Amino acid sequence: MAADSTEQFCVAEERSGHCAVVDGNFLYVWGGYVSIEENEVYLPNDELWIYEMDSGLWTMHLMEGELPTSMSGSCGASINGKLYIFGGFDDKGYSNRLYYVNLRTKNGTYRWKKITNFKGQPPTPRDKLSCWVYKDRLIYFGGYGCRKHNELSDCFDVHDAFWEGQIFWGWHNDVHVFDTTTQTWSQPAIRGGDPPQPRAAHTCAVLGNKGYIFGGRVLQTRMNDLHCLNLDTWTWSGRINISGEKPKDRSWHTLTPIGDDRLFLFGGLSSDNVPLSDGWIHSVTTNGWKQLTHLPKSRPRLWHTACLGKEGEVMVFGGSKDDLHFMDTGHCSDLLIFQTQPYSLLRLCLDCIGKNAALLKNQIPCLPSKLLQQVLKKITFWAAVNHRQEKKAETERQSQVNTT
Repeated sequence: MAADSTEQFCVAEERSGHCAVVDGNFLYVWGGYVSIEENEVYLPNDELWIYEMDSGLWTMHLMEGELPTSMSGSCGASINGKLYIFGGFDDKGYSNRLYYVNLRTKNGTYRWKKITNFKGQPPTPRDKLSCWVYKDRLIYFGGYGCRKHNELSDCFDVHDAFWEGQIFWGWHNDVHVFDTTTQTWSQPAIRGGDPPQPRAAHTCAVLGNKGYIFGGRVLQTRMNDLHCLNLDTWTWSGRINISGEKPKDRSWHTLTPIGDDRLFLFGGLSSDNVPLSDGWIHSVTTNGWKQLTHLPKSRPRLWHTACLGKEGEVMVFGGSKDDLHFMDTGHCSDLLIFQTQPYSLLRLCLDCIGKNAALLKNQIPCLPSKLLQQVLKKITFWAAVNHRQEKKAETERQSQVNTT
């Protein structure tokens, strides 16, 4: 164990509008922004934060290669151990560049590569879009961005215009595919169904060969509609009619596939600009939503990320607890873990030993070596959890002292 527990138990810096993916036993976080003295500051483009699920420890790695610019609102996705970053917004405007980095590096060096030798036409520059991963392809939908006059089409809802340069800003509902095996961009011909309204800050998830989309914003309207696109036939479902209660309108939320037929919805910003902390599960089988009643209402999140862990848990990282339009100061760095299905017996046993390590200190060294390694990581995990909880409680106590 490191001598300096403060350094060992560090966490990734607070942020919103970042990218996060899971590969193997690790959660990877890149990019986003924070607010410093009412200024939006993009986080360093050469930092990759890695969270190991078993030990609960964060590490930061400096990256090399053809670095993306520091951005927020980029779309991150992983295929075969590679993290792909598309789009985003920086000080110079919107991006339609595509980068990737190999996460399964042999020498511990993470090197960005900008994809320039592609075939086909990439999407126009945009941010706050979403992506489905299917058959080694990145399938992008929607987003907010800019187009030239000769690029205007039915898939673009104009918000504003700079007439002198013939530049238009607005929301999209187009679909673009990047095939990672052939390095080719294409725009599939939609063969049927009504597409969703143009939008940004929505969310996407894949179940089987269906790409689902929920909510998002266009103009001053936030939505709570659910659609799906058949990723084999390129047919839209139209707005899916839901039986029973359903989540309220929102943007900047997340939708995560859990199991073969369920989607987990969390957080976002409501139509009345309230940060949300509610969680819902949608069953494709019953075509209904069910609200989770045990979630804490004191930890809202918006423009966060949510990734599925190796045992069905949903890991929500970062985001804001404030309405970013009016009070952009509440960026978060904590990791919320939602258990969506029962843990394995081994996991429960490891957690029990890890929590009670002090009581079992004489028995733990007698464990078989392979099991001992797992137990030691769990001991570290719960030590990190306790350290962070104590640190947070001390910060809150100090804040109360300062205010009184």
